[in-house]
Amino acid sequence: MEVTRHNFKEGCQLLSQALENASFVAIDGEFTGLHGIHKPNQFDSLEERYQKLRTGSMDFLLVQFGLCVFKYDGAKSRYTAYPFNFYVFPRPVNRHAPDIRFRCQSSSIDFLASHNFDFNKVFRDGIPFLTNMEQERLKDLVLERHSQSEVAYNPVGGTGKSPKFVSPATNKAPVDVPEEEKEFLEGICNDVEKFLPDKKKANLSLPPCNGFKRKLIYQTIYAKWPTGVHLESHPVEKSRLQSICVNRASQEEKKKLDKQKLQNAMDEVEEAAGFAKVIQMLSSSKRTIVGHNMMLDLMHTLHQFSGTLPETLAEFKSMTNAVFNKIFDTKVLATAHPIKDLIPFSSLAELKYLCHQEPFRVPHTVTAQKFPEYTLHNEQLHEAGYDAFVTGICFATMANYLGSLVKTPPKGGRVSPTSQLMEPFMNKLAVHMISELPYLNLIGLDLSPDRSHLFHVTFPKEWRSSDLHHLFSSVGPVQISWKDDCSAFVALSRKDMARNVLDIPTSPSYVIMPYNKYKEICEYVSEPFQAQEVAPIRQSEPPSELTSKGLKRSHDSLEEVMGPDEEVAELTEREAKKQKPMNPNYKASSGVLQKLEGLNLMQRKADEQTAAISQSRTDEGMN
Repeated sequence: MEVTRHNFKEGCQLLSQALENASFVAIDGEFTGLHGIHKPNQFDSLEERYQKLRTGSMDFLLVQFGLCVFKYDGAKSRYTAYPFNFYVFPRPVNRHAPDIRFRCQSSSIDFLASHNFDFNKVFRDGIPFLTNMEQERLKDLVLERHSQSEVAYNPVGGTGKSPKFVSPATNKAPVDVPEEEKEFLEGICNDVEKFLPDKKKANLSLPPCNGFKRKLIYQTIYAKWPTGVHLESHPVEKSRLQSICVNRASQEEKKKLDKQKLQNAMDEVEEAAGFAKVIQMLSSSKRTIVGHNMMLDLMHTLHQFSGTLPETLAEFKSMTNAVFNKIFDTKVLATAHPIKDLIPFSSLAELKYLCHQEPFRVPHTVTAQKFPEYTLHNEQLHEAGYDAFVTGICFATMANYLGSLVKTPPKGGRVSPTSQLMEPFMNKLAVHMISELPYLNLIGLDLSPDRSHLFHVTFPKEWRSSDLHHLFSSVGPVQISWKDDCSAFVALSRKDMARNVLDIPTSPSYVIMPYNKYKEICEYVSEPFQAQEVAPIRQSEPPSELTSKGLKRSHDSLEEVMGPDEEVAELTEREAKKQKPMNPNYKASSGVLQKLEGLNLMQRKADEQTAAISQSRTDEGMN
């Protein structure tokens, strides 16, 4: 079901009904961009990766939210699917509402356009949204303006100005009337004076005008007619101007009209909350949430519809658990034992195909009435509602396969998301391309990979991968992950050869530093995205994985951890401003100075050898 701002209320009613007795809910999102300046590195820590994604989540916008509710009917041994496709766009409801600025990435927009994404529907008919904090701020503002406008009903004096008057549109004192506006106001007063005794007219609509002129009108009319008149502004269609409607009203009638105006303004804020209500419905339902490669989907969802993403990974875990307490990432299932060996590639499109192959059995699924006839044979990938539908089917298929491996398979072959068989995979998010860190654990202790075989190397910018392979040739094959033009991480294929790196001849051309030493230095210099890892939330049992023989503790790396989408971000100006300024009177300890000097030496050595390397290669060519 496609849902826009025009049928949002109907969509919410259908969703509320579908969530009753639902088995689980699958979600998916489409964004205006993915890539930032600081690309992910396979040797990032989880804290570093979160910071990179966090800045990306605040830069780009989620514009389409797919949601598919699955209900299992035991009598018919089938699932019924309720797919929703929400178009969302942060249209400001008034000048006090957030006017969001967001970024677009040309490759992402081109990708969506190539899959027939309807941008007009997003920008023209998208559902607005506010976070809880934004809703409360707007409600407070409405109440404040209401209390200010009440002063207008008790003006003092008849001198043309009321010292107690405060305009409903501002908290400033009355303004002096400019000379060029006096004739305009005189004409307005003449129109009102003619209107009041004319019982044939129910009200008087004044010409549309800007905010400043409206302020002058309110100020002047309420000063001249302290009682018997009520003013109310109304927006003009397809215009930023507003018109003022003049009504006859006693003090009691004015109070009733003012009360109704307040209620209308509060209702407007509630309506502006828009899509945030959907997330609140999902959260309060306590249903299991399923996604594919869903860390970025989850971060966008929380940031746009719940509240600003917290600064640390530990706080993000707490925020996620407060909104969604049961989460499954199909990427984690597809890349973990025992399913891993059956699925060599785990993008959603490939997973959809492989779930139709042996030994998997796709559960019988039908779509409910009034909903699109989605099937796994459709080619509607990258429409968020359809992707959510496919994700849910793949989740149910893999869950049932796990049940077929136990000695006593569940009745009917169906494994519920609440089954003990699924617990090892619950609340774990797949992490894109981090060596030996296949997932982020939302409720427990994260894995701690051994990186004794990893080294940070600085070198002249003329160097290429072949130079690094040659440098480490004595310790066997290596894997290179470039950091920038003058530095890279080098991982040994044979961890037992790590000690032999000390035997590599030293040279002013390069500096080789063990990973742990490099991280210590970065902590002192506060390099962006290299903050110290925050201690994770503890759990009573260690992370585990499911195999055909039962549960076991595992530190096995998962190959091809994520799908084709690259999760990246850039460091924004806001983050840069959070860096503490240097204290000119600060005196560092000798240990700190030594480590800072070590980092400076690394860069100096690399810079000084640029000319030498070039000369050396020239000499080789001459020989």
